[in-house]
Amino acid sequence: MNKNILHTEVQGFINENLNNDISKLLFKGSPFDNITIQELVEQIESKYKAKSKLPTFYKTSNIYYPNKLNIEQTSSEITAEYKANLISGNSIIDLTGGFGVDTYYFSKRFKEVTHCEINKDLSEIVAHNFQVLNVDNTSIIPEDGLKHLQTQQQQYDWIYIDPSRRNDVKGKVFLLEDCLPNVPENLDPLFEFTDNILIKASPILDITSAINELNFVKEVHAVAIQNEVKELLFILKKAYKGSISVKTVNIANDTEQTFESEFKKNAKANFSEPLTYLYEPNSTILKAGLFNEVSHQLKLSKLNVNSHLYTSIDLINFPGRRFKIIQILPYHLKKIKKEFSISKGNITVRNFPETVAQIRKKTKLKDGGDSYLFFTTDLNNKHIVLVCEKV
Repeated sequence: MNKNILHTEVQGFINENLNNDISKLLFKGSPFDNITIQELVEQIESKYKAKSKLPTFYKTSNIYYPNKLNIEQTSSEITAEYKANLISGNSIIDLTGGFGVDTYYFSKRFKEVTHCEINKDLSEIVAHNFQVLNVDNTSIIPEDGLKHLQTQQQQYDWIYIDPSRRNDVKGKVFLLEDCLPNVPENLDPLFEFTDNILIKASPILDITSAINELNFVKEVHAVAIQNEVKELLFILKKAYKGSISVKTVNIANDTEQTFESEFKKNAKANFSEPLTYLYEPNSTILKAGLFNEVSHQLKLSKLNVNSHLYTSIDLINFPGRRFKIIQILPYHLKKIKKEFSISKGNITVRNFPETVAQIRKKTKLKDGGDSYLFFTTDLNNKHIVLVCEKV
């Protein structure tokens, strides 16, 4: 890291240019000796990306930023705090520490924290930032985490690992066995140094295949921010053979929508025609595949086995969006044009043969407004349109 970047006038330049055109800055060149314009742009781009994702880091003076790819790959503070609140103890080692956001939040829950990062430049950046952030219970180790475990032969209450999804041979990957390091291959060596492992995985990873790759899975967490799934978390406990709990959380606007069930619990769904209210589950429930369990636990009826929309006579709390059904129409274009008294609406398709774009083109409906239109399939496999208002 170039410590000249930490000088007051350089930090001022970075802050003044956070919203400016990067191409113009590159053209002008660096106004400082011993700092290239590329280094300045790297700081500006990464700090700009950190504004909403890493507010504590962004608001703290003299934070040194890595390249923007590291910022893109790091956990957000919201998900890091969520992870840290799942576990606690005296000691934890983060084997793939990266920019250190997860480690920072682990330091609030554990007495002793070890941050391993094979990239020595990044490790140096983390050491500087933790000093600025007054983190005094964390050891920063510029080494491969697995090798450090083998060398030190130390026991930890928890091991945390976020394997890289960029494989030098295969490019961008998602299966745990293709990530670096290969977690399934290293589980037995890892369990020599702990009884508890927390793994962060790609949000597009198939949960069933991941469980099949791993051993001793106790919990799976699907975590979303503003209804976008950001992380899958797997909690492993040595020799655990009980049922696996699948927990979902959607964090939005200071609220949390949660829902949980046992993995592969064979719940049966109820079905009915659309009633008074319509429910659309959030993205974590869809990711976790808890379609029937939602119907069973919340005593809601599904519209169709493949529609994943729910209905009820009475309004209930629900982990997703809630609507009141105003009108139910069969999907006949002429009837729709005749019946519709609106010129714009928010369109959603669920288990329907046409896309939103195709529907807009046919109906001439503009986007927006207070009407919500669900194009879906009912229990008789008929295509219908539900005209709703948001609750």
